[in-house]
Amino acid sequence: MARAGPRTGHVDTFVADHLPPRELWPDLLFSDLPELNYPPRLNCATELLDRHVQAGAGSRTALRFPSGEWTYHELLGRANQIARVLREDLGLVPGNRVLLRGPNHPMLAACWLAVLKAGGVCVTTMPMLRARELSTLCDKARIRIALTDVRLADELEKARGMASELKRIVTFGAPDAELETAMAAKPRTFDDADTAADDAAIIAFTSGTTGVPKGTVHFHRDILAACDCYPRHVLRPTPDDVFCGSPPLAFTYGLGGMLIFPLRIGASALLLEDATPPSLLDGMARHGATIVFTAPTAYRAMAAKTAGTDLSRVRLCVSAGETLPRATFDLWENATGLRILDGIGATELLHIFISSSAGEIRPGSTGRVVPGYQARIIDENGEPVAALTVGRLAVRGPTGCRYLDDTERQRGYVQNGWNLTGDAYLQDEDGYFWYQARTDDLIISSGYNIAGPEVENVLLEHPAVQECAVVGLPDEERGMVVSAFVVLRGGWAGDDNTVKTLQDYVKASIAPYKYPRRVTFVTQLPRTQTGKLQRFRLREEPS
Repeated sequence: MARAGPRTGHVDTFVADHLPPRELWPDLLFSDLPELNYPPRLNCATELLDRHVQAGAGSRTALRFPSGEWTYHELLGRANQIARVLREDLGLVPGNRVLLRGPNHPMLAACWLAVLKAGGVCVTTMPMLRARELSTLCDKARIRIALTDVRLADELEKARGMASELKRIVTFGAPDAELETAMAAKPRTFDDADTAADDAAIIAFTSGTTGVPKGTVHFHRDILAACDCYPRHVLRPTPDDVFCGSPPLAFTYGLGGMLIFPLRIGASALLLEDATPPSLLDGMARHGATIVFTAPTAYRAMAAKTAGTDLSRVRLCVSAGETLPRATFDLWENATGLRILDGIGATELLHIFISSSAGEIRPGSTGRVVPGYQARIIDENGEPVAALTVGRLAVRGPTGCRYLDDTERQRGYVQNGWNLTGDAYLQDEDGYFWYQARTDDLIISSGYNIAGPEVENVLLEHPAVQECAVVGLPDEERGMVVSAFVVLRGGWAGDDNTVKTLQDYVKASIAPYKYPRRVTFVTQLPRTQTGKLQRFRLREEPS
């Protein structure tokens, strides 16, 4: 059950005042792992950064980037200077929300740590958001201060005219930028804010696969719990590991893989502003990356470009953010000899809670529950179902959903103490979880339940298909009809012959009733800035 926290370290209590009622919080589990028993007073930035320097590891590399690297000592000094600017020049008081805007760059990482050191609450945003979207997030989180990469300042300036409380925008990322100029006058020391373990550390906005981003609140304790469950027990990293990947730090998948996980263990992270598949491959080789975080689409794109690339130091490849098709798993393994660790996480739970692990991979399965978490499959009444029965995925652990100022959505996501992720799964007799579809993406056609990802996986095996997505569209005769949106590879014509070829291929591979009765050829699929497929937009397409 949720624990009552000690006295808050926040002066500005906006976030605490706009959390859901305690009775709507999920059950929070702390006793399953001894490492989750954190002290009542806790600043996660202190634990992620200062502790390493205090322990004598300040000379170790913390952040790598194409033009150089920062040690833990250098990162700490910069974060301390920024924290001083926030408190002494910008008037931040503990509990204020600070919007962060920038690509994956060491200054963005330093700003994130600095906000927490100063007692603020980080609201990190995707670099591609525009003024209207930014103003909406600013209003929802009551943002007064924003730190932005100088190259991305224009849209934020436009947002200032629409956001009700945004007053200060400070740029970074250039020698003469406002933040760097202010930092130069500050000492490289700072006394971190005395925050409670249950004080808010971040507000992470969902990436909008359903079209409406939601603010999820995570505490200082949650940041450490995410580090002490999945990476500690599944990845088992060492200080010699080099983490890298493509997700932005604004996406909790990227925040974990490219910042808090390596910092927790004293390892290093490679931050790439341009993390397209070719650039990611090059970065992996040049910087000796050992652990990679990216999405299935990137692994599929990189597989064709690995020839001549030295990936000898890579030991773990992690996939999350969307379902991993078996065809993509096989393609990557055949190209590199590396097997992908599939996993499922959620912004609402901060990071991955079910995952494959090295030596225990069952291709096509998401894996088993991460230590520290519990998961089960339930029916519409919330009751557990038998093994190999499709139902709703329910999860609980040391992290969980707390929507900012959104009680109705909270009631839908948390039921009977469990987080309901919106995914349809089945669990086999050995405890492995097998993804079926999003619960709102199950296609019910002529009485049959059809999982779109299963059809997608078959289509991806065909040489004509570069990318695809399968959704259910309304149909008078069948209720819904299986509809495929396909991006073709070069050399294939988007004509009736190719439609029939793909339909026949699916019929020959899985039950014929699952074949796509409608096939639409497109040049690209709609995705969020984190690479997640936006199926709701396909369902809005005219038939």
